[in-house]
Amino acid sequence: MAVIEVKNLIKTYKTGDSEFNALDCVSLSIEYGEMVAIMGPSGSGKSTFMNQIGCLDKPTSGEYFLDGVNVETMNHDELAQIRNLKLGFVFQGFNLISKTTAVENVELPMIYKGINKEERRKRAVDALKIVGLEKRMEHMPNQMSGGQQQRVAIARAIVNDAPVILADEPTGNLDTKTSIDVMNFFVELNEKYKKTIVIVTHEDDIAAYCKRIVRFRDGKIISDKINENRTEVKL
Repeated sequence: MAVIEVKNLIKTYKTGDSEFNALDCVSLSIEYGEMVAIMGPSGSGKSTFMNQIGCLDKPTSGEYFLDGVNVETMNHDELAQIRNLKLGFVFQGFNLISKTTAVENVELPMIYKGINKEERRKRAVDALKIVGLEKRMEHMPNQMSGGQQQRVAIARAIVNDAPVILADEPTGNLDTKTSIDVMNFFVELNEKYKKTIVIVTHEDDIAAYCKRIVRFRDGKIISDKINENRTEVKL
């Protein structure tokens, strides 16, 4: 069953008197439990596509079903709610709040969900244990390495038990060794915890961890293939 399904998605931007399609009739289905890389050069439409499936922007036309729900029918508040319930986000720049501890950063999505303080702390601690940061819970972001900050961001993305994790260039600010560590965590989330993971990347060695690679160019999907040479990870 598809957790993400888009049909004939078009996103048009206007610049002066001209307009162009950042997404040009894109149709794609992602099943539960898949780990998919979205690739393409700058301007190919991959980031625009991520914004659409992340319910951060609406298409000009076309349909998007998230976990069977037609997103196009939702208002602003409903979109915010489904983002919080169904999606976890990991960004290149970590997007942590600088003056709060690791565990407090992980608690944030649960505040919007109305979960009480005791339960928030328990879930945040459990999420940080999953990413191996149980000894860094009270550290501020500036007291952690880039890789540790990204792991806090991953913990925050999974704390609400959302079925889908969307990661936009999650290793873009990390060195090679740390990037490998972070990708190992994504593979573990996919295989052990059955999360559906979609990663936007321009790096072939990062995409190699994914089970499927979708390539964009000029707003269109030009390739959608199973990755036969997937990088192996020992969990």
